[in-house]
Amino acid sequence: MRRFQVPLSWLCAFLVLAGSASAQNEIRIETPKSRLGWLTRPYQARIIPPINLSNSSRLESLIRAGNLYLSAQDVVALAIENNIDVEVQRYGPLLAQEVLRRAQAGGALRNVGLGVAPGPQSVSLQGVSLNSGGVSATAGGNNAGGGIVTQLGPTLVTLDPGLLFLANFQHATSPQSNTVLTGTTAEVVNTKTFEAQYTQSWLWGMTATGTYVSNYTHVNSQLFTLNPFTSGDLDLTVTQNLLQGFGAAVNGRNIRVQKNNLKVTDLQFKQQVITTVAAVLNLYWDLVAFDEDVRSRKAEVETANHLFEDNKKQVAIGALAEIEITRAEAQLYTSQQDLTISQTNLLQQETVLKNALSRNGVASPTLAEVHVIPLDKLVIPEKDELKPVDDLVAEALAKRVELEQDRINIDSKKLDLAGVKSSLRPTLQAFAELTNNGLTGTLIQSGVPGADYFAGGYGNLLAQEFRRNFPNYSAGLSLNIPLRNRAAQADYVTNMIDIRQNELSLQKSMNQVRVDVHNAVIGLRQARVRFDSAVKARVLQQQTYSADQRKYALGASTVYQVVQDQRDLASAQSAEVQAMANYSHARIALDQAIGSTLEVNNISLTEALSGRVNRPSVLPADLPAGRQ
Repeated sequence: MRRFQVPLSWLCAFLVLAGSASAQNEIRIETPKSRLGWLTRPYQARIIPPINLSNSSRLESLIRAGNLYLSAQDVVALAIENNIDVEVQRYGPLLAQEVLRRAQAGGALRNVGLGVAPGPQSVSLQGVSLNSGGVSATAGGNNAGGGIVTQLGPTLVTLDPGLLFLANFQHATSPQSNTVLTGTTAEVVNTKTFEAQYTQSWLWGMTATGTYVSNYTHVNSQLFTLNPFTSGDLDLTVTQNLLQGFGAAVNGRNIRVQKNNLKVTDLQFKQQVITTVAAVLNLYWDLVAFDEDVRSRKAEVETANHLFEDNKKQVAIGALAEIEITRAEAQLYTSQQDLTISQTNLLQQETVLKNALSRNGVASPTLAEVHVIPLDKLVIPEKDELKPVDDLVAEALAKRVELEQDRINIDSKKLDLAGVKSSLRPTLQAFAELTNNGLTGTLIQSGVPGADYFAGGYGNLLAQEFRRNFPNYSAGLSLNIPLRNRAAQADYVTNMIDIRQNELSLQKSMNQVRVDVHNAVIGLRQARVRFDSAVKARVLQQQTYSADQRKYALGASTVYQVVQDQRDLASAQSAEVQAMANYSHARIALDQAIGSTLEVNNISLTEALSGRVNRPSVLPADLPAGRQ
C-alpha cells in the first residue's frame, strides 16, 4: 500500500471546512452563527448533525422489475457508501481531532470511538478468514482512541490563557473601644474592590500571571489624611519549572501522543474498510455459489421428475415393475428437498447481503421484497500468478495495518515515558514577582508632609503604578526533594515493562503475519487443487450418468443405478460450486493477509472517507431473468 500523501484526519478536517451541500454522507462539526462572532464562539456548543440513514442513489439505480442486479464492483461501492460499520468509523478522524484540540489546551487524553467491527458472515458457507488466534480482521488490539489515557508524571499545564474578573462591594461597621485612634465610636468602612487577572502557561514549563487590583475605601473618620482613598497594584508573577515538569517534551507529550493517535484512527478507518469489503465480497461470491447450486438442484428435480414420469409409462405397459415408480418418486422428493434447502440458503443469503449494503437494512420497502441477481460468475483462472512467499511476506510486513498501529502505539508510549521520567526528579521552581503600587484620594488634612503627592483622582493612581514610584521586587527558588521517591520509580519501571511487552507483542504479530501469509498461500493452492479435483469428479460423474442413461434406455441398466448416478452428479455439481466459492474466499483471504485488499479492488480511501464512490454502475443491456 502506498503511504498516504495526506493523512485522513487532515482530509476529514478539509471536508468539514468545505461544507459541500451535495455531500451525501458528509460528517462534520457545525459552529452556531452568532452576531458577536469570534467573541462568543468559544462559549457555544458546536453541533454534530443527525446521522444519515439514507442510502446512496446507486442502490436505487441497480433495481429493475423487483430485482437488484449486482456485480462485485457494485457490491464494493455500495458497502463503502452505505455500510453502517464504515459510517461509524467515519466519525473517527473527527473524534481524534477533537481530542487533539483538548490536548492542545492542556487537557488529558480521552479514549473515544469504537473498535473495528467484524464483517457479516454467510448463512452457511463460511469464508476463509485469517487465523483468529493471530492478527485478525478486527481492531488488532488497538483502541479506537489510540492509547495513553492514564495520565502519569507531572501535572500538565493549562495552555489556554484565562481571564479573571472580580468585583467586591463591602460595608462594614465596627464598634470602637478607643475613640482617640478612630475619632468615632463606630467605624464604618465602605470598600469597592476590582481585580483583573490574566494567566498564561507555556510548554516549556513557565506560567505567568498578570494581576491588576484597585481598592476604593471610604471611612467615617476625620483622622485619615486621605479619605476616601484608592489603593492599587499592578503585579506580574512568573514561575518556571527547572527540573520536574521542565521542557516541551514533558508538557507537550499529550499533544504528540494524540497526533500519533490521529494516525492510528486513520489506520483504523482503513482497517474497517478492508474488513467490510472482504466480508461483503465473501457474501457476494457465496450468493453466486448459492445461485449456481439452486440451478443445479432445479436441473436435478427436472431430471428426477422426468424419470418418474417415464417410469410410470413403463410400468403402465408392463416394461417395469411397479416398485420402480416408488424408487423414482422417492428420488423426486429427495431432489425437491435438496432444492428447498438450497433455495432457503439463497434467500437467507440475500437478506444478509442486503443488510450489509443498506443503512436501514431490510426495513427499507425498496429492499424488503427485491431479489438479488448476481451479474458475475465464479471464474477460476487457469493458473495462479503468485510472487515468491518471501516477497509476499515482505509486502505484508510493510502493508498490514495492524503492525503499523502497533508501531505507532509503541512510539506513543515512549513519548509518554518522558513525563514519567520527569517525575523522578525533585521539584525545583524559580519564581520572580514584580509589583507596582499606587495610592490616591481626597486630601482632608493639609500640612502633612508629602501628602499632596497622593491627592488626586484615579489617573493619579495609574500614573504612580506605570511610573513605578512604589515598586516591590522578589525572586527565589523552591526545592522539594522526595527522600525515597518510590512511586515515581515504580511508575517509570512499569512503563518500561509495558513498552517491552508491547515490543514483544509487535514481534509476535509480525510472526503471525508471516504465518497468515504462508497459510493463505497454502489455502489458495489447496483451493486450486480442490477445484481441479471437483471439476474432474463432476466431468467423470456426468459421463457415468450419461452412459448409464443410454444403457437404461437399451435395457442394460436399472432404474436404481440411474437414480444413484443422478444423485451423485448433483452432489458433484454442488461440490464444484463449493470449491469455486472456497477458491474465491482463499483469494480474498490472501489479499487480506498481504494487505492489498484496497489496491486489488481499486478502492480509494479518499472516496471511502467521503462516502461517495465516483465509479459509475452500468447495468448490461441483456439482464438475466429474475427469480420469482
